[in-house]
Amino acid sequence: MSELDAWAERRRIAEQARGERAWSLWGPYLAERQWGTVREDYSRDGNAWRSLTHEEARSRAYRWGEDGLAGICDERGQMCLSLALWNGRDHILKERLFGLTNEEGNHGEDVKEVYHYLDATPSHAYLKFLYRYPQAAYPYDELVREGLRRGRDQPEYEIEDTGAFAEDRFFDVTVEYAKEEIDDIHAVITATNRGPEAADLRLVPQLWFRNIWSWREGPAESRPKMAVQPDGSIACEHPRLGRYRLSHDGDPEVLFCENDTNLRLHGWQPDAAGPFKDGLHAAIVGGDESAVRRDGGTKLGLHYAFRLEPGETRRVNLRLSAGSRPRPVDHEGAILLRRIAEADAFYDALQDGIADSDSRAIFRQAAAGLIWSKQLYCYDVRLWLKGDPLQPAPPRERDGGRNIHWRHFAGSDVLSMPDKWEYPWFAAWDLAFHCLPLALLDPDFAKKQLLLLTREWYMHPNGQLPAYEWEFGDANPPVHAWATYRVFEIDRDRRGGRGDLAFLEGVFHKLLINFTWWVNRKDADGRNVFQGGFLGLDNVGVFDRSRPPPGFGRIHQADGTAWMAMYSLNMMRIALELALHNDVYESTASKFFEHFLLIAEAMTDMGGEGFGLWDEEDEFYYDEVDIPGGGMLPLRVRSVVGLVPLFAVEVIEPSVLQRLPDFARRLNWLLENRPHLACLVSRWDEGGVGDRKLLSLLRGHRMKALLRRMLDEAEFLSDHGVRSLSKAHLERPYSLNGFGDAFTVRYDPADSTSNMFGGNSNWRGPVWMPVNYLVVEALRRFHSYYGDDFLVEYPTGSGTFLTLNAIADALTDRLISLFAKGEDGKRPAFGDRPPIASAPGAEDALLFHEFFDGDTGRGLGASHQTGWTALILNLLHQKAQRTEVEKGETAA
Repeated sequence: MSELDAWAERRRIAEQARGERAWSLWGPYLAERQWGTVREDYSRDGNAWRSLTHEEARSRAYRWGEDGLAGICDERGQMCLSLALWNGRDHILKERLFGLTNEEGNHGEDVKEVYHYLDATPSHAYLKFLYRYPQAAYPYDELVREGLRRGRDQPEYEIEDTGAFAEDRFFDVTVEYAKEEIDDIHAVITATNRGPEAADLRLVPQLWFRNIWSWREGPAESRPKMAVQPDGSIACEHPRLGRYRLSHDGDPEVLFCENDTNLRLHGWQPDAAGPFKDGLHAAIVGGDESAVRRDGGTKLGLHYAFRLEPGETRRVNLRLSAGSRPRPVDHEGAILLRRIAEADAFYDALQDGIADSDSRAIFRQAAAGLIWSKQLYCYDVRLWLKGDPLQPAPPRERDGGRNIHWRHFAGSDVLSMPDKWEYPWFAAWDLAFHCLPLALLDPDFAKKQLLLLTREWYMHPNGQLPAYEWEFGDANPPVHAWATYRVFEIDRDRRGGRGDLAFLEGVFHKLLINFTWWVNRKDADGRNVFQGGFLGLDNVGVFDRSRPPPGFGRIHQADGTAWMAMYSLNMMRIALELALHNDVYESTASKFFEHFLLIAEAMTDMGGEGFGLWDEEDEFYYDEVDIPGGGMLPLRVRSVVGLVPLFAVEVIEPSVLQRLPDFARRLNWLLENRPHLACLVSRWDEGGVGDRKLLSLLRGHRMKALLRRMLDEAEFLSDHGVRSLSKAHLERPYSLNGFGDAFTVRYDPADSTSNMFGGNSNWRGPVWMPVNYLVVEALRRFHSYYGDDFLVEYPTGSGTFLTLNAIADALTDRLISLFAKGEDGKRPAFGDRPPIASAPGAEDALLFHEFFDGDTGRGLGASHQTGWTALILNLLHQKAQRTEVEKGETAA
């Protein structure tokens, strides 16, 4: 491979970061589900799933975005390119992914398709997507009926269970994109018949303009248009994007319609002239020639009809390029092969030190999922609430409904999504986790994501970060500062020198406002104990911790308070970093150190009333709830809530204290003159390894007590990571009776059997990647202070004692084992389900789920959550780095 190949992708990333070339102009930004979102909901009752359904999606124009199958669009979503399919048996053209709504699924919303993100590079110079399309009629109705029939105590009914893929009777359809230039894109679609008999397939590449003309008045010439040219290419013209040409090979039927709502179908305007958005469906599936035009429109379908013999593959080549002249398609695939070689070189360099091929495949597909999960997110809350001039006024009920206090929010940006079908909207704390693996691939994009959420059109004027579109005002764990500093460190390791201090300082200033919001709004009694709020852990509590049932008072959250202690230390760490270059930040670092001390005090003795969140009998942290008469009741649920205090840990190097004497003096003054606070700070007076100083909520005894439970295989430790709820609650569920209601928490290792928060996720037993990542990181920080002489039994009761670093290594291996082939050749994340195809290598098309069965490791929840499950990239990368260090030490 040439030196050019080895550095080509890194060069593109650098050009984008410097603003020299806009490689990000086109990317996989097209949503996989725009229907059923809050943005498209104009209903009276706020039921987004019913406001615009999958069935309606093909015939109603979207207001705030577009969706499609294996698609791309420009960074403003003005023109979109994706794929549609028809097997000759379905009642609809397959233009988008199908799944159950929250009401239809027995465990909430769930995509019912088989697809994989196989490859991608950060500049989107190369993208690869695999979709598996049944040859039999797609079982839409069967999936809905069975989802409604099943209870929460039963597993989800998946498309594989219907027999739709029996005898390999399906098509493997692969879509690849290769950029020749920033605005010159080759698309290659290949379809292979995996079945035993010949089968018909219609491939329909689609190109269309987002509807920008149905909402407000504008000049007629501003409406984009496309038209077929004498040479067979398609000329496209958009008032903002400019001119493009789409070239294609073969002799497809060229069909046009308009990306307009079918007003006749919905009874809104019986005499409305077409064609409409569903024209391609009507013509191809229904044979209605009047539903399309042949000369032009705003939505195009190139209709290829193939009959594929068993094992046969057919290929379609497209080329979408800026300008007025057509450019030939790449019949030989030279550009595609070059971009694949460059992608190989890019990942080879990133994976240096990752020895085995299986781990490299896990790394690369997780990276692909992370890149494919970028999506354009458009939502102007003020305009959404007010309505559009050319549309009926929204119902008045919305004036007191969702997001009314977020009228300033006006997003129109490419964001990293948790899952582009199940969660096609950003979530603040998810995004913070996403940025760590993103920083390994493209630090500039990761930094821009973190900055974006603090910008004035996202952050509330009062300082709150928007949670997610279902309720921007919910409170998620405050991990933005943590992610900011970790991304800064990853980027500094790559770029060298002082790092991007402008980025660090920019986010820090905004987070000062956010921290103040937390203190003023969530610390209701001024005790430094934080109450209420969703806090991102869904059903982990005995009841909804945002809304305690009648009779109970406020909940004092062990994890909410510990998250704030962690936030204080994260802000202190950033301030210390900035103070090394600007001493004005020394006093700010001192402020956050003092906040940390006050929170530590509060967790031990809330308001001087003798109540603490640490339970001396159980040696665990619990939430506590106010009860009538002035007392507090500990909610004795051993869950991840009680492990969060581990995350609030910071180690300070002696060189930092030497370089920042004012900070050091203030620390010493506080510890000398506030001895009741000093005793809460673990081992401050005793220097650790290298004379380091330790700040932690946990003194040595409490840390060991927590670790004893966390590392017990009968409680938290599973074969594949740390569970979110102790398995002890399987035999001993926690029950609370009070004020006429009974509440029970039982170990529930797989899908949730509770309908709390929609029943779509479960924190009562499964393994969650982000929490496990924080556990691993905390153990390494503690080790950097305690060193190799500090040993802990692992697993508990085994008689084997390891250093904290060795335990972090072991937990890392357990997490990697979710996706790695075991001795039996199976991947635990796939569960007992056999590969969908019998073809060699079929088991190597991976999925990265939202969470994992606490007993078996089977993947659960959203199936494409890369997303925060992409943190496996960082774990693999860190493991490789540690291996290289150990090799060096052995050699020395």
